[in-house]
Amino acid sequence: MQTNTRSLLEELESISHNRDTTHIIESRANNIITSAINLLELMNKHYTEEQCQILERKLLGAIKSRDQSRFAKSLRKNSETE
Repeated sequence: MQTNTRSLLEELESISHNRDTTHIIESRANNIITSAINLLELMNKHYTEEQCQILERKLLGAIKSRDQSRFAKSLRKNSETE
């Protein structure tokens, strides 16, 4: 008689399906929000108020449109004008 054994990968996969999705989303959102706040504070230290407002709008626009390159383009344009 052969016993059924599960591989380590199968065990890990079953654990991941049992995790609470709401908790994962909340945790990731907290990390992203903290990082965004730190980024805004860093921008405030290195750019003028007007430049910060523009970069903040571009950052939020890039997030909404799910296009990472939009914010990077704004930073490059900003660096060229300095």
